[in-house]
Amino acid sequence: MTHFALIEPEAASGTAAELLTQVQKALGSTPNMTKAMANSPTLLKTYLALFSAVGTGKLPAAVRQRLAIATAQLNGCEYCLSSHTYIGANITKLDAGELEDARKGQSADPHVAALLKLSNTIAENAGDVADADIAAAREAGVTDEEIGEVVANLALNTLTNYFNIMARVDNDWPVVAL
Repeated sequence: MTHFALIEPEAASGTAAELLTQVQKALGSTPNMTKAMANSPTLLKTYLALFSAVGTGKLPAAVRQRLAIATAQLNGCEYCLSSHTYIGANITKLDAGELEDARKGQSADPHVAALLKLSNTIAENAGDVADADIAAAREAGVTDEEIGEVVANLALNTLTNYFNIMARVDNDWPVVAL
């Protein structure tokens, strides 16, 4: 059971109502995570701003979904693992093998594999990565711009993972077990 009441868009008022309307327009639905976040319009606004910002970066949506899956698996967030697996399969059209590999921080594409490995290394070490880890990513063709975006995506994904775990948000996606 969730620790937060889910604020339904039709019952919301003020800033929460405006933000939930933005979610509905952008996604075509209002996931439980955003309904729970609406209890704190500042949190929901932060999530939407960061989500929007990473969406304008160099990393394609299919890569961002794999990064989200890897982080959700690492952090133990079934809600995010489920949502990003669904989006990865149905929106960005990743095949089942790539979705499964992403859970392990791997990919058949060497460039994507380097991004996933770097993201997990950053997360596992609270940002304190060895020079060799950065060098290995660069050897795989990862640019400084992409490294920055990995950190931005990691921040977004950690925000949603931690919130969903802490708030015990009811999963409204096809469940993918950890």
